[in-house]
Amino acid sequence: MIYIGLAGWGDHDDLYTVASRQSKLEIYAGHYPIVEVDASFYAVQPIRNMEKWVRETPQTFQFVVKAYQGMTGHQKGFAPFETKEEMFQAFRLSLEPFLQARKLAMVLCQFPPWFDCKKEHVQWIRYVKEQLKEIPVALEFRHRSWFDGEMYRKTLQFMKEEGWIHSICDEPQAGMRSIPIVLEATHDDKTLIRFHGRNVHGWNDPGDGTWRDVRYLYQYNLEELQEWQERLKLLALQTKDIYIVFNNNSGGDAAENAKQLIDLLKIDYQGLAPRQLDLFS
Repeated sequence: MIYIGLAGWGDHDDLYTVASRQSKLEIYAGHYPIVEVDASFYAVQPIRNMEKWVRETPQTFQFVVKAYQGMTGHQKGFAPFETKEEMFQAFRLSLEPFLQARKLAMVLCQFPPWFDCKKEHVQWIRYVKEQLKEIPVALEFRHRSWFDGEMYRKTLQFMKEEGWIHSICDEPQAGMRSIPIVLEATHDDKTLIRFHGRNVHGWNDPGDGTWRDVRYLYQYNLEELQEWQERLKLLALQTKDIYIVFNNNSGGDAAENAKQLIDLLKIDYQGLAPRQLDLFS
C-alpha cells in the first residue's frame, strides 16, 4: 500500500478555504491518510496533544513522528532534560497515545547536514535505536558521506541489520550536505520517501538565515512526479508499505503536489474523514 501525505497540517492554506468549526487536522484528515508531526522535533509533545490528535483523526489514520532535536544532534546537550536517558524516556512516553490507538506509522530520525559518516556517529545511531526499543524508526541522512563510494553498500547493509526503515529523499543535489535518491528498501514492512523539492540554490545556508524561507520553495512538475511511478513499482517489490511525505511547503506547493501524485497512481483512499463541502458544491 502507498500512503501519501504532508509534513505538518497547519501550513496548507489550500485545504482550509471554507470556514469550519473543525480543527485543521480534522479537515486535513479528509484529504490524506498520513501526516508528519513536526512539532515533536522542537519539543517533546505533552500527552494531551497526542491524545487530541488521536481523537481528531479516523481510525485508519497514521502519524510519522519526527524525533526530538536533542535525539538527532540538532541542538547542543539535551535541554530541557538533564540526561539523555531522561530525554528518551520522555519521548517514548509521549508516543503512548499513538501506540495504543495503533496510529504510529514510525518515528523519523533525520540527522543534520553536519552528521557525517564516522565511528562516533554510527555509535550514536545505534544508541538511538536501542533507546526507541521496538518502535518502528526511520533513518534519514543529510550528509553525502554515508552514500559515497564503498559506504553506499555498507550504509544500506547497516540499516538492514539494525532494523532501520529507510527514509529515501528527493532533494536538491547541492554538494556534501545533500544525498542522492537511493532506491533501496532496508525494511520488509515499511519504507519512507520524503519530497523536499529541488531548489538547488536555496538548499544550503548562505549564512544570513534566509534558508528557512527558500530551502523547501519548490513545485514539482508533472514530469518529475511521473519519474516516481516506475521508482515506486521497484520499491513495492522490496517492501510492503510505502509512506510518502511532501515537505516542499515554503511556497504552499506540497498539498497540490501530493494530490497530483495520488491521481497519477490512481489511488482512492478509503476511511478518510468526512470532507468539508464547499459552499456551492
